[in-house]
Amino acid sequence: MNRPMPEVRGVAHRLIDTRGTRFHVAQAGDGEPVVLLHGLAQHWYAWRRVLPELAASYRLYCVDLRGCGWSEGTRRGYSTRDQAADILAVMDALGLESVRLIAHGDSAWIGFMLCRTAPERFGAYLALNGSHPWATRGTLLRHAWRFWFTALWEYPIAGRVVLRRFPAFTRALLRMWSGRAYRWDDAVLREFVLASATPAQAHAIQQTMWQYVINDIPALVTGHWRRSEPMTVPTLMIGGELDPVSRPGSAEDLTAHATDLRIEIVPGAHLLHETAPRIVAAAARDHFE
Repeated sequence: MNRPMPEVRGVAHRLIDTRGTRFHVAQAGDGEPVVLLHGLAQHWYAWRRVLPELAASYRLYCVDLRGCGWSEGTRRGYSTRDQAADILAVMDALGLESVRLIAHGDSAWIGFMLCRTAPERFGAYLALNGSHPWATRGTLLRHAWRFWFTALWEYPIAGRVVLRRFPAFTRALLRMWSGRAYRWDDAVLREFVLASATPAQAHAIQQTMWQYVINDIPALVTGHWRRSEPMTVPTLMIGGELDPVSRPGSAEDLTAHATDLRIEIVPGAHLLHETAPRIVAAAARDHFE
């Protein structure tokens, strides 16, 4: 991306070459390592309000997903499994044997894949505004309407056209996801809208959603994850009470699938890291410590 990097005090930037592309990582703070994964239509800068809250206690690594922010895009490599492999490769390049993990929205799904496939690499997991992989078919059907917007982003060619040619739609979604009471800084909102309209990030968003459609949804509907071994990484899911997209559900019937999982609902909508950074940071400190 040939645009100026947004500045955040105390943040340094690194480029990691691995898995056939170059990943950007924003680093801040000092202490035990924490990896942070942004949701779609954003990039590392999504964590700018959380970083100051956690930098005194943790060494924070905000990774731009493949094709997003300042990470280079590729034609392929956007399935959940591929992107989980990306994160593990970046951790290897950074010398991070074990970390705590925070992930938002679409990346929360990647986070569950990471904790299921490489549990020894993650000491604890905080999932923001996301869904777990053990939902029943009835739950999936009841909440499917919440993802109406994905129909405009996920289809090959058409999704990239919408992202690149109709940035007002991205802007409207970000405003809706933050809740009516939140007032965006115009420059920040513009950054995420323009980033999502670049060829690389538009392709990344469209392909990530399309891979979810053709790979992850069938696995959900057939109950694939409900038949697998339980996840052992201590996990806290945080949802916003006014979130129009994700409903984390109840943890009562998940003990057979996740040995240590809690769900909390807090004030806010879908972008809790944006609108309630202190709540997110407090939850992270409580869960990680």
